[in-house]
Amino acid sequence: MRGAMLFAAGLVAGLAVHVGLAQNANSGVVMMNHVGINVPNIPEAITYYTQKMGYREAFRVNDDKGQPRLVYMYISKNTFLELNQANAQRPAGFTHYGLHVDNVAESVARFRRNGVTVSDTNVSDTKAILANITDPYMGRIELAQLPPESMHYKAIESWK
Repeated sequence: MRGAMLFAAGLVAGLAVHVGLAQNANSGVVMMNHVGINVPNIPEAITYYTQKMGYREAFRVNDDKGQPRLVYMYISKNTFLELNQANAQRPAGFTHYGLHVDNVAESVARFRRNGVTVSDTNVSDTKAILANITDPYMGRIELAQLPPESMHYKAIESWK
């Protein structure tokens, strides 16, 4: 019995160390930050997600006609649902998931060293620094560095 207990304790301790090392293995990934979907009608989607799901709007970006082009809904303090307007080039449905990274340039370099196809970085109209991984299994993974001037960072900091 004592041997089994020591084995189990060693297994738990080894797993804890392995998980700790994996989470800090210089991946640069802070957390999964958002899931993006295209919707046929953003105002209707906002109504659904606020009234049915209990989400709140975090921020939005309007197009040149003043219509919402992009709306982030809080799921929690730092997890969002990103709503984009569907159109002929962007059909309704799941588009990507976003990872918050410490430094997007370093993450791009690290992923490229690992043989991953990653775009160059750019600054979005939300002031996030972005790059995109082309994932062979699900399409797109967005890497997002969230500097203090980004709408994401401000939304996280203003969480109530």
